[in-house]
Amino acid sequence: MSHWKVWLDNESTPLEDPHSRRFNLVRCLPFIMLHVSVIAVFWVPASAFALAIAAVLYVVRAFALTAFYHRYFAHKAFRTHRWVQFVFAFIGASAAQRGPLWWSGHHRQHHAHTDKEGDLHSPKDGFWWSHMLWFTCNASFATPYKQIPEFSRFPELRWLNRFDWVAPLSLIATLFLVGELCAAYLPSLNTDGAQLVVWGFVVSTLALLHATLGVNSLCHRFGSRRYDTDDMSRNNWVVALLTLGEGWHNNHHKYPKSARNGFYWWELDPTFWGLKIMERLGLVWQLAPVPKQAYQTVGDPQSEP
Repeated sequence: MSHWKVWLDNESTPLEDPHSRRFNLVRCLPFIMLHVSVIAVFWVPASAFALAIAAVLYVVRAFALTAFYHRYFAHKAFRTHRWVQFVFAFIGASAAQRGPLWWSGHHRQHHAHTDKEGDLHSPKDGFWWSHMLWFTCNASFATPYKQIPEFSRFPELRWLNRFDWVAPLSLIATLFLVGELCAAYLPSLNTDGAQLVVWGFVVSTLALLHATLGVNSLCHRFGSRRYDTDDMSRNNWVVALLTLGEGWHNNHHKYPKSARNGFYWWELDPTFWGLKIMERLGLVWQLAPVPKQAYQTVGDPQSEP
């Protein structure tokens, strides 16, 4: 059965075996093409402007993924307006990590079966499987709507989840247009459409993709364990820096509903800082605090910040 239609509509062509861990080449072609296209950096030179755009898009989309895909949609760590949830869902979808309902639904399954049978990306199945190969198998493609009924009721989120290609292609088109306008009217920036697409989308998106996937692989193998959880989760400061605070993974698995992953002042959590700013602006509210018992860990000499 041909699956090409699923590139445009995630629900148009059902999988022959939706529970199989078999590699699905047709569905993975966009994922493969994204990785192959990075070789364009050898033909498209960088500029300071293109690198700045790449860095800004990395941070903005990382925040959308960590704050909204993860802490909001998956864990309901705060509340927000309906329009805000869609705006950040769209920004998150532009990172090409599939739709918000797919992402958060699979993440809820991960927490329900962490490092056990039923956890699709457990490092017990191998480092590369937990990092990215799980992303390419049949079992990963369907959206587990039953896991996320409270957000599946919003038609705009279901539409975005079903046609998740709209967001990244919109970003690509915008970058190309901005680059061409800059080439015509601001030649001192030394940029053009192709350059902004390669560096602003391809390089930035790949870097963010593998930083996000690193939470599944690296943070279940390398790092420290403050809490004796019944899984392999670890706190990893390198991953935390790359993912705006998601690397404090052992903290998160102990208290997953907290809006804050870095429990102490030295555990940098830029996502939480961004949420606090949004709270001041009235865009989000009811941020779930870190439980007081989190600071009563045996052997941890530090006090609550």
